[in-house]
Amino acid sequence: MEKAERRNETLIVEFILLGFGNAPELQPLLFLMFLVIYIVTMVGNILIIMLVVFDQNLYTPMYFFLGNLACLEICYTSTILPRLLASLLTGDGTISVKCCLVQTYFFAIIATTENLLLAAMSYDRYLAICNPLRYAALMNGRVCFQLVAGSWAYSFLVNGTLNYFLFPLTFCGFKVIDHFFCDFSPMIKLSCDDTQNIQLATFTVSTIGTVVPLLLTLTSYVYIITAILRIPSTTGRQKAFSTCSSHLIVVTILYMSVITVYVFPTSNTPKVLNKIFSLFYTVLTPMINPVIYSLRNKEVKESLRKIILKRVGFRNRHRSLKGNF
Repeated sequence: MEKAERRNETLIVEFILLGFGNAPELQPLLFLMFLVIYIVTMVGNILIIMLVVFDQNLYTPMYFFLGNLACLEICYTSTILPRLLASLLTGDGTISVKCCLVQTYFFAIIATTENLLLAAMSYDRYLAICNPLRYAALMNGRVCFQLVAGSWAYSFLVNGTLNYFLFPLTFCGFKVIDHFFCDFSPMIKLSCDDTQNIQLATFTVSTIGTVVPLLLTLTSYVYIITAILRIPSTTGRQKAFSTCSSHLIVVTILYMSVITVYVFPTSNTPKVLNKIFSLFYTVLTPMINPVIYSLRNKEVKESLRKIILKRVGFRNRHRSLKGNF
């Protein structure tokens, strides 16, 4: 009945994203903060990709997945932050309905792919720790490529199918979205069409795309932790755990924030709190991932140290040659 009444209202062609409130004095500070986060995220993840590509010591399945995750985080951040930065800079929170739908589409693809990729990374660590003798045979280059390509293909196919039904929707009446990006839940409420079927389909796909990878990841780590505890020496346990601790930290931060926002949302939860938790998985996680993996990973730190020493050595040789002439 409510939907039928809303069909008589004027159709809207743009939304207004409220972002983090209407406080002009905070806009410059927020703009500067998110600009720094965006730059740090891009530089950190590009650095990880360069290390994985150019250092042959990192030509292993674990770093192949890490390089793909870094590429994914760049896409993740670039889907959200440029639009938010433009809004903070100009004070204009409007976004066309089509652009909002496109942002929702790419956000869903990247989020689904990240869940699947993290599950693949946990499977890689499971094989490395629980089945080390067969690891090279089971996790070869072809399998790594298939896992990454399969994650992207599944995400494009499933979310593309959902968006085929999402794009024809019309929106009318109230056009304000109390969020800093076009998330599905607050946006679909503004449609004046019957959205029960697409909401059910989206919930089903989201559950499969989130819960199934989470269960696979948890199962992998149950076996991993069990295997680590069976190692007799303390040094051996520490070495084994160090190979997967970074991934475990990333998974914990991501899923805790996602579950808080989407699995256990309540009407009593302040919207600003939901926005803060949304920041964790859309903005902060892509920024801290390179830091976590570099600070807790000896191979990455060693590779970075070599590149810095090479750069310093090249500059010193260049200066000495200039001095001779």
